[in-house]
Amino acid sequence: MLPPNILRAYPRQTHEMLFDAHNHAFRVLGGAPRRGIYDNMRTAVDKVGRGKERKINARFSAMVSHFLFETEFCNPAAGWEKGQIEKNVQDARHRLWQPMPSFPSLAALNDWLEARCRELWAQIPHGSQPGMVADVRREEAQDLAQLPRPFDGFVEHTKRVSPTCLIHLERNRYSVPASFANRPVSVRVYPERIVVAAEGQIVCEHARVFARSHDRHSSATVYDWRHYLAVIQRKPGALRNGAPFAEMPPAFRALQQRMLKTPGGDREMVEILALVLQHDEQAVLAAVELALEAGAPTKTHILNLLHRLVDGKPIDAAPVKPPNALTLTTEPQANVERYDALRKAREARHAS
Repeated sequence: MLPPNILRAYPRQTHEMLFDAHNHAFRVLGGAPRRGIYDNMRTAVDKVGRGKERKINARFSAMVSHFLFETEFCNPAAGWEKGQIEKNVQDARHRLWQPMPSFPSLAALNDWLEARCRELWAQIPHGSQPGMVADVRREEAQDLAQLPRPFDGFVEHTKRVSPTCLIHLERNRYSVPASFANRPVSVRVYPERIVVAAEGQIVCEHARVFARSHDRHSSATVYDWRHYLAVIQRKPGALRNGAPFAEMPPAFRALQQRMLKTPGGDREMVEILALVLQHDEQAVLAAVELALEAGAPTKTHILNLLHRLVDGKPIDAAPVKPPNALTLTTEPQANVERYDALRKAREARHAS
C-alpha cells in the first residue's frame, strides 16, 4: 500500500525537530496512526539490543504516550524492511526537486512542501487500491485516532546567566532580563524559538538562530533591549554605546539621537524608555512619533501625549471659538513711534 508522503524540512536532526515533525504530520493526516515504524535513529533509540529489544529515549517515549500509538523498530542492517520508504524518498526527490526551487526562508519552504504534497496525493494513483492516494487517504482517515493537543516537544537545558545578562546555547548568545544575572535558568529549545523559564514562570522568549557556517568561532548574539532597562536606570551613560539598544525601533532611535545632544538628555531618554515597563509599548511608540512630528520631543510632551492616548482623548485640542463680545472691532497696528513718544515724555519730566 502506498501511504501519503508528508515532507518537511529542518535544519538539524534533533529531538525538538523530530517532535515538531510528528505534530505537523498528524495535523495534515487528520489524526494519529495506531502504529509507527521507525529506523534505529538516535533521537528515538538510546541503545539497540538483541532482536527487537530497544532502550527507547525518554522524551521519544513521552511523545508516543501522548499520541497513544505503538512503535516498531527495524532490525539493524536490514534494508529490505524499509525498502518502500527508500523508494518513496527517491520518487519524492524527482517530483519535488526537479527543477530545484528556491525560497526566502525555511517557513516558506515548508509551506510549499505541504501544499505540493497535497497536490501530489490527488495526482498519483494508489497502486494496490482503486483511485488516487488522496481518495484512499480519506477512507483511512476514519481509522485514525483523534488528535490531542500538540505535543510540547521541547528539549530542556539548565544554564547560568552571565553577568552581562546572556545565556550561551549552541555557540550563540541570548539576552535575559537583568534581574536574573548570575542566576540559573531553564532553557526550553524548540525548532524555531527558545523559551527561558525561572521561578515557575516564563522569563523571555527569542527566535532561535543557527550558525551559517561550520566555523567554531562563528556565533551570533540576540539582544532584547528591554532586558537592559534596569541597567541603564542605574547607569544612563550605557545607553550611548550599548549594543542592545541598537535594536530599538526607529522612533526610539531618532528620539535618542536628539535627546543625547542636550544636557541631561541621557537620563531623560532612559525615563522615556522605562515607560514601556508600565504602558503598552505601541502606545509609547505612538506618543514618541507624534512628539517627533510636532518638533517637541521632550519627556513632558511625550507623557502628555501618552496619557491622552491611554485615556482615549483627542491628541489635537479642539479649535476654540471666542464669543462675540471678545471679537476685535479694530485690529491694533504695529507702531513703534509710540515708544519713542513715551521715551521723550520721560526725558522731559527728568529735565524739569
